[in-house]
Amino acid sequence: MNDTELDPEIAALLSSATSAPVEEYKAPNQALKLSKGFSADNVDIYGTDAAPRKLSIHEVDLSRTGFDKIENKLLEFPEDTYDDPKYYKNTLTGENASAQRVHQILSKYLTCTDSKDRAVYRQQIVTAYWELLRGMAPKMPDPNLPVSKKMLMRFGILLPSLFKPEQKEFFSKIISENKYNEPVLYVDEWFKEIATGKMTNSATDEKKQVRTANMTAEQAANAEQARLMQLQSKNSGKLQSSENILSIKENERAMIETELRNRVDTLTDHSPIMGMEPHKNCMTEVQRKLFSEITDLLHRLSKNDKELSKALAEFRDAKGTFDNVQNKLEANGGTEMVQADTNAINTEFDTIRQMAKMTIGRRGNQFPLFTREFYHCTENGTGTRENVLEVLRWVESIDPGVFHRIHKNIPNRIVPYVLLVPTYGDRGFCWEPFDRYNRVTSRGRIIIPMYPRDLKIAVLTAVADLRWQVAKEKASYYWMEEGLTGQYYQHIEQLKMKGDLKEFFIEDYILWMTKESEGVQRLDKDVRGIFWRNMPFPKEKKEDLRKRSLVYDELCKKDANREMSDGY
Repeated sequence: MNDTELDPEIAALLSSATSAPVEEYKAPNQALKLSKGFSADNVDIYGTDAAPRKLSIHEVDLSRTGFDKIENKLLEFPEDTYDDPKYYKNTLTGENASAQRVHQILSKYLTCTDSKDRAVYRQQIVTAYWELLRGMAPKMPDPNLPVSKKMLMRFGILLPSLFKPEQKEFFSKIISENKYNEPVLYVDEWFKEIATGKMTNSATDEKKQVRTANMTAEQAANAEQARLMQLQSKNSGKLQSSENILSIKENERAMIETELRNRVDTLTDHSPIMGMEPHKNCMTEVQRKLFSEITDLLHRLSKNDKELSKALAEFRDAKGTFDNVQNKLEANGGTEMVQADTNAINTEFDTIRQMAKMTIGRRGNQFPLFTREFYHCTENGTGTRENVLEVLRWVESIDPGVFHRIHKNIPNRIVPYVLLVPTYGDRGFCWEPFDRYNRVTSRGRIIIPMYPRDLKIAVLTAVADLRWQVAKEKASYYWMEEGLTGQYYQHIEQLKMKGDLKEFFIEDYILWMTKESEGVQRLDKDVRGIFWRNMPFPKEKKEDLRKRSLVYDELCKKDANREMSDGY
């Protein structure tokens, strides 16, 4: 279909636009529900000896060290979702008045030949489209919701005739399910998790406080449930962290005991004296040296036992608090489930809309619908879940500590929630480094546009933003003096550069990951040193780089000197 030809579906609907408004949405009999805890899967996470179950995307698995390799990015055979002749009608039917407005403006936009009028209609579509999505957002948990509505929310696809044939085939092969169980979500999945209470609302700068005296009984029950869920989220982080520390100390004890056992066995092994059996030889020189080693191991075992006792006490306290809040949650909800708060969904929608705009920027293409006119990505360059996971795996292979958050000197790998928005933007970013109620093990939140010019750069800008904010929060009031942010800030101050400090960091981080990791020197010497110390490459990468240039060889030598002087 060219730009001046009216799509048959639109033509058919346009003829009845004035006399037959789009049908009103009939809500299903079942109200949207909140689970009693974070989810039904959360019950009794730690209290049984049953076989370990598969964790949900909302539960951080501290035992994982990386992403799984993506075996299949696409389905073998395309689905027929976009071949449905009623796709367009099914998408708009049952929505609010904004659906009729989208239909009318899109019809004018596609048939208009005047460039100025097209620009006007194009701008009008943006507002009408977002109002259409606002009405759709609360319906995402409905299992009977037409697939076409989810695809509009997920990919911005309203009219399949706006595809090129190869684009249509590609989108028909995109995998719908989250097969790798990673916290990378499409917009429709995001709203579903918010609506069902499995995710809390994103943090905003301003939050309205509702007085308890003005609440109805139902609102008060929801508020109390939300308060308990926030408390449980905070306690969950403490519980996971304390259990992780306890496991580390138990493993350390097992290693010390194994070493001790081996040395005692060696110490008590005496060979017989030839010709004087059954008498045995005295201790050898090697065995006598074992006394000091055994003494050292006993000291280490004693120290470990004290640390283990402390870790066990902290774990017991955390588990007791967790169970106590869990019981209150169940008692507060009883057997009935609390109805979802539509205000929470609307609040999240406003946040997502603002975030989506920011991925595009003021001068970017704000057009919200998928069309071949603006889609110029390759298959691997489109921000599907599998493609983004593959880029994140590449990022972590070069920057192993990118998702690590240090707690009690122990690095916890915590992958953030990743929201994929169908925009023609080029920059991702982080709008929440972690949950304000759980700084220990909660996931941060980053957003990535699905149709950028360069997907790798879009992901790197989001990851760099996350890196910066986590480091800044860790340093707290001393962020201009200590750690990664402090060293970088002082460097920029010395150069007397004017501008956004974080933007400088993001641009340098992109060079660090794309150029410096390959041995191409593009960064300032001081910046390279700061990144080398605070965001080190893997050991194998360092060894490879030191063979390419004396610059990296010198940095490796400084690493060796620091290791030798450590503790002195």
